[in-house]
Amino acid sequence: MSQSFTHYGHRIGSHLGRAIYDEIEDADSNIKLVFVRIATGDADGYPLDQLKSNEVLFYPGIIYKKSA
Repeated sequence: MSQSFTHYGHRIGSHLGRAIYDEIEDADSNIKLVFVRIATGDADGYPLDQLKSNEVLFYPGIIYKKSA
């Protein structure tokens, strides 16, 4: 999956200087991601074991879920 998404939904906030959008979509692959939550991080980063099925972690700790 490319990280050059072509459609960003409504900006609903920010986290550590990065925008959080309610959804983002890659029109080329028809993949739609919906914001879920902010990840828990520590000095080593963001442990991936906190991700559930079909979830994607974007820096800095913003979790989206692939929409069906």
